[in-house]
Amino acid sequence: MKRHIGKAAVIGSGVMGSGIAAHLANTGIPVLLIDRVPNELTEDEKQKGLTLSDDKVRNRLGTEALQKLVKQKPAPLTSTKNLAYLTVGNLLDHADSLNSADWIIEVVVENLEVKKEILALIDEKRKPGSIVSSNTSGISVNKMAEGRSADFKKHFLGTHFFNPARYLKLLEVIPIRETDPCILDFMKTFGEDVLGKGIVEAKDTPNFIANRIGTYGLLVTIKEMIAGQYSVGDIDSITGPLIGRPKSATFRTLDVVGLDTFSHVAKNVYEHATGEEKEIFTLPSFVRIMLENGWIGSKANQGFYKKEGNEILELDPVSMTYHARTKLDSPGIQAAKSLKGAENKMKALIFSDDKAGELLWKLIAPVLVYSAKLIGEISDDISAIDNAMKWGFGWQHGPFEIWDILGVEKITHKLQEEGAEVPAVVTTMLGKGHESFYLREHGKVFFYNQAEYRLLEQNKNQIHLAAIKRSNGVIQSNNGASLIDIGDDVALLEFHSKSNAIGMDIIQMIHASLEEVDTNYKGLVIGNQGKNFCVGANLALILMEAQDENFYEIEFVIRRFQDAMMKIKYSKKPVVAAPFAMTLGGGTEVCLPAGKICAASETYMGLVEVGVGLIPGGGGNKELYLHHIENLPEGVEFDYQKAANRVFETIAFAKISTSAQEAREYSFLRAGDLVISNQDHLIHHAKQQVISLFDQGYHPPVPVKIPVTGETGFGTMLLGAEALKLSGYISEYDMNIAKKLAYVIAGGNVPFGTKVSEEYLLDLEREAFLSLAGEAQSQQRMQHMLVKGKPLRN
Repeated sequence: MKRHIGKAAVIGSGVMGSGIAAHLANTGIPVLLIDRVPNELTEDEKQKGLTLSDDKVRNRLGTEALQKLVKQKPAPLTSTKNLAYLTVGNLLDHADSLNSADWIIEVVVENLEVKKEILALIDEKRKPGSIVSSNTSGISVNKMAEGRSADFKKHFLGTHFFNPARYLKLLEVIPIRETDPCILDFMKTFGEDVLGKGIVEAKDTPNFIANRIGTYGLLVTIKEMIAGQYSVGDIDSITGPLIGRPKSATFRTLDVVGLDTFSHVAKNVYEHATGEEKEIFTLPSFVRIMLENGWIGSKANQGFYKKEGNEILELDPVSMTYHARTKLDSPGIQAAKSLKGAENKMKALIFSDDKAGELLWKLIAPVLVYSAKLIGEISDDISAIDNAMKWGFGWQHGPFEIWDILGVEKITHKLQEEGAEVPAVVTTMLGKGHESFYLREHGKVFFYNQAEYRLLEQNKNQIHLAAIKRSNGVIQSNNGASLIDIGDDVALLEFHSKSNAIGMDIIQMIHASLEEVDTNYKGLVIGNQGKNFCVGANLALILMEAQDENFYEIEFVIRRFQDAMMKIKYSKKPVVAAPFAMTLGGGTEVCLPAGKICAASETYMGLVEVGVGLIPGGGGNKELYLHHIENLPEGVEFDYQKAANRVFETIAFAKISTSAQEAREYSFLRAGDLVISNQDHLIHHAKQQVISLFDQGYHPPVPVKIPVTGETGFGTMLLGAEALKLSGYISEYDMNIAKKLAYVIAGGNVPFGTKVSEEYLLDLEREAFLSLAGEAQSQQRMQHMLVKGKPLRN
């Protein structure tokens, strides 16, 4: 039987429950969100004359949860339209509706007895064969299932999402003894392919994998801060990006998570631990005081940090008062900052002979030892442990990858010098002559497992560009981009400049790639596996040339960029763009003319040039306008002015989609473009689209004349901009940019409905771009963005 999740139910409408429900809705799954029935009326309900028997009261908790989803930041929904997939109910009136759900997720309070009570109700109401899971952060799932029916146990497991469910990649899946292996395999595949998660199978132990190691590391850090008399700021200055961890480092992370949640997770291990482990998981006295005071973090506006006015203060754990933030500095830190790559920075710093190196060793070494000692207890697979920490806590490298980066023998020697315990798995591995936890041979990765190396199995939908480049090399390359053969007669153009910003090197590679593909390949994917797809054009280059009044050079670059975009559009072979994350300015312009776009769900597209005093210069205005009008049903009269107004508004306000779904609503994506939930599978799906288009006998679009709004449309757009200027919403210079933009979108001084060529519109675009680049105020805006990283309103 082919299993399918057609409908789901989530019991518990708190932040976690509603977040999971929203994430399912984002994938198009209808969800029933259920909570308890309130036992008293609110003042507002009393004033409206409602009673406890009214549906509005009985479903209040779920209704309020939906209202919060719309306001919550970061947004749990990829589009507010997804609210249509969510309905609310309560446990007394709608329990029978559980029999229509293919997957029921319990997300109630972290209390074993409460969970068992809810699961008993689910067992009574569910249909046979439906999957049931508990979103628990560490309570035993086997204990939860005690007393349940055989069919329930066969279809039950733990599914631990991390908060926020939409954004954090990790999903820990925890089977019980009776879980059907087919159900486990289905949920792992479904979680990865449909929900877009990184799946880690964990054993039923306290806090499972990520929270077990992550909480241990946080507590080690807190206790070392007190023992070494370091400040909160000292610790955060070296436990963030410097060592491949998130910017929130240690204490900002704790504030975001919430000290109440953190203490609850720590308690899970404390109650089962003994000896040294129990001591580590004992909360320090000042943390208990913070909990008593309600200083639990961001949701209380006070934790390890507190904002007063425009200043952010840090807590002194000794005096329990707040003061200005501090920062640790040392020669080792400065030396590490000069290096490229988090692994090189961490390696240099942790072995530096100064206070920062000494501190970092005391923070990291215990976590590496602890992780190695837990092999077999929390998971048999070291790659699962590494992935859990990367996907759940945002570490760039997992603990066993760090062992390899720092050197297993070197760490072992240092531990032995200090008289510290070396985990048995490490001594055994070294005793067999093995020097690392991972091996890479012939393009494959192997991991150490029970005294031997095993092949690291990869999902067939994953393509690793770095591995392909190592094994096959590249077809062509320069400083900004590479053309790679990704198999099956498909090539890929990879940007790898700083921030993947577009300069002449990338433009040249676009031209060269299309020529190569036209002769030797089925088609081209434009994609990469960097942090962002592309943040736009090389702004520093444009500013430098503009300040030197070298407008001939700027004109040449823009013309070549426009030519490259037209070459993408009219390529004889299919071109599929694979954007993800930040896809701004020129990055969006690269995608718009592609034969098809295959976007990751978390894709943030926008033509944002107005923010730096310019307008799109690579055909973005034209292509976005065409996206609005090119797929009109035959015989339907279309309002070209409405299309022009929407394009003008989108570009003038530098609107950025908050998801690929919203990018479709802005018309950056077309109806036939794809949205992929799992970014790791993006290149694979883009490649399949190239093959499919080629096999279907792909032909490029036929050039057509474009109907524009002309002088009438120009005036209409300016009226709206003038109203904004008069109301003080935009500046005089904003109005100047708006005139240039409106003129380009309208197609210049021609009558309404005139049909013009693409080349004509590109000429208008290029002329407007050049004129703005020469303006002092635009140059000030570019300079401000480069220095401050945010727009200037001058």
